Amino acid sequence: MTYIVSDNCVLCKYMDCVEVCPVDCFYEGENFLVIHPDECIDCGVCEPECPAEAIKPDTEPGLEKWLQVNAEFADKWPNVTVKREPMPDSKKMDGVANKFDKHFSANPGQGD
Repeated sequence: MTYIVSDNCVLCKYMDCVEVCPVDCFYEGENFLVIHPDECIDCGVCEPECPAEAIKPDTEPGLEKWLQVNAEFADKWPNVTVKREPMPDSKKMDGVANKFDKHFSANPGQGD
């Protein structure tokens, strides 16, 4: 099992999770975070830290797409271990459905 970041992180990108990760397995895109599935130790400390509830265990049904997205972009984006401010419209975008399909950017974030 590993944890993954799902749709609700898009355009929110709260970064509370990166601060608590003991193995620094978060990677940063322009408007989304991902967890590297090969680095995650399944400790689960990140899940309750996400205000958007975008972090889920990959054992939940229907998350296969998100495991693939996390794996693909963790290999392309810079590692991030320091919490910064969320996206400017994070409160407005929190809970909006299908953000990945409409707003996801494959561009890397700034990382550490």
